[in-house]
Amino acid sequence: MKHIATILALLSIAIAPKGAFSQLPRLGGVNTAGYDFTVYTNGSFTNSAAMPPAWQYAHFSAEGANLYRVPFAWQEMTPVLGGPINMTFFNEEYDVTVQAALASSPNAHAIVDLHNYARWNGGIIAQGGPTNEQYASIWTQLAALYGNNDRLLLGIMNEPHDLDIPTWAESVQYVVNAIRSTGATNYLLLPGSNYTSAQTFPTGAGPYLLDVTDPLFGNTERLIFDVHKYLDYDNSGTHAECVTNNTVVLETLVSWMQANGNRQAVLSETGGGDTASCEEYLGQELAYVKSAYPSLVGFSVWAAGSFATDYILSMTPYPNGTDQPLWIDAVRPNLP
Repeated sequence: MKHIATILALLSIAIAPKGAFSQLPRLGGVNTAGYDFTVYTNGSFTNSAAMPPAWQYAHFSAEGANLYRVPFAWQEMTPVLGGPINMTFFNEEYDVTVQAALASSPNAHAIVDLHNYARWNGGIIAQGGPTNEQYASIWTQLAALYGNNDRLLLGIMNEPHDLDIPTWAESVQYVVNAIRSTGATNYLLLPGSNYTSAQTFPTGAGPYLLDVTDPLFGNTERLIFDVHKYLDYDNSGTHAECVTNNTVVLETLVSWMQANGNRQAVLSETGGGDTASCEEYLGQELAYVKSAYPSLVGFSVWAAGSFATDYILSMTPYPNGTDQPLWIDAVRPNLP
């Protein structure tokens, strides 16, 4: 019987469908901002990036974090639209940061996040601005550098907004195809519209993104929806007070995903101020995210990195290594 069991086990591996990898673990962590500084919502950039402190990754990983989103400006990575990657920036800054994140724990994951709102200097991708080919160019280059690493998730665009959704879904499919054409097997994060709002995803971009396919694997197991949801009154992430725990919104999203092929999403931005309301509501939100795994694979709160400790949504530890109260009370208890 032992030999039969061994043979069956080997056969199960041999006939496993292409793309049948181990699924993502439960994830939780923080955005480490800096390379995205002065990227505006119109996709312009004033060249004021800052390198996130490398020590933060070991600090947060020691507390249980295992997900780090590392945003960057399109113009910083490729100064000429559709042109080559600035390898000086990549080798001496961005990749140093990414490798510090990955080295902080054997289970640490990083999101490579193109933080340009589906725009380059005001022009919307494939809607009067950059062509799909120019958009795909940066990702084929990054896929060649970062491909085939399950701990590196490729966030193909931060917070698209005010665009034609069907056309945007075509751009997403174009980039997915381009990345897969390099042979890269990474998980890909697919953003919606309306600043990739979790609230509007099921009725907005979501139905269109359901049709995005993975040409390499022939399924959607490695295509993860990328959603954001803040807790202030206008969902902007610019106010210290929180007015909701977002659980109804997230429950609706989860139900929609389960009804549409058991899809998955990551809450890659959320956060609040150092207030009693956010301590309560953010803690409740993250507890729900943790409980909803694997439909929700995890979260990364906004934000640490190069933000000052007095930034309104700061998760940056103080110089003496002490954490922000909101991190201690709301985030840390809900880490994986």
